[in-house]
Amino acid sequence: MSCGTALVNAAQKIVAKGTKIAAHLMEAAEHDIVFEAGKFTVAGTDKSVGILELARDAFAPAKIPKGMEPGLFESSTFDGGQRTFPNGCHISEIEIDEATGEIELVRYTAVDDVGHMINPLLVEGQLHGGIAQGVGQALFENIAYDASGQLLSGSFMDYAMPRADDFCDFELGENEVPTKTNPLGVKGAGESGTVGALSSVMNAINDAMARIGASYVQMPATPEKLWHAIEDAKRNNGKKAV
Repeated sequence: MSCGTALVNAAQKIVAKGTKIAAHLMEAAEHDIVFEAGKFTVAGTDKSVGILELARDAFAPAKIPKGMEPGLFESSTFDGGQRTFPNGCHISEIEIDEATGEIELVRYTAVDDVGHMINPLLVEGQLHGGIAQGVGQALFENIAYDASGQLLSGSFMDYAMPRADDFCDFELGENEVPTKTNPLGVKGAGESGTVGALSSVMNAINDAMARIGASYVQMPATPEKLWHAIEDAKRNNGKKAV
């Protein structure tokens, strides 16, 4: 949002300055100059100058309006302004093996609103990565220390991360509602998948566990934790867990 808006604002300054130079070069009024597809054109005519040629001319004092600073470069700063709030709905369907506590994610459906999607493929990729992160935190990832404070899960050999076979296919949709807080109409996307996955996966797990009277399970919901919770529920319910 911040970088894109800064780029747009700087580009608009470039076009505005280029319009003045193009009007000077082609002896036309500024309001008659149209910029499109990399060219400054005099409206209603075939007279035009490409932006690369104009950029070269911009460094020649004799070819630019009197008093204008040579060159075709601008800068822009955008501090984020008002916050944007992406939103969506994520639904997880899971199955738990009663004998082992093993969890299978059998279906995952999500619809997100990240504002105007400049590149839908990249947005979907970010959501996929975010969902994978959220599911990983919900099911596997845990920072463990011993009694002396020594980190035990300090490498990927002993810090569990999700792999491709831990996931089902993701069914994704979008509800594109551009925001008015920035010129691009964009909202954040990187965190949407993570936030949605964490809550939907853990809610699905504990909904299933509640049906057999098992106690609430905290993240990460490892098979060991679930197995113990299931066994406790069996003892408390006279081994009638389903």
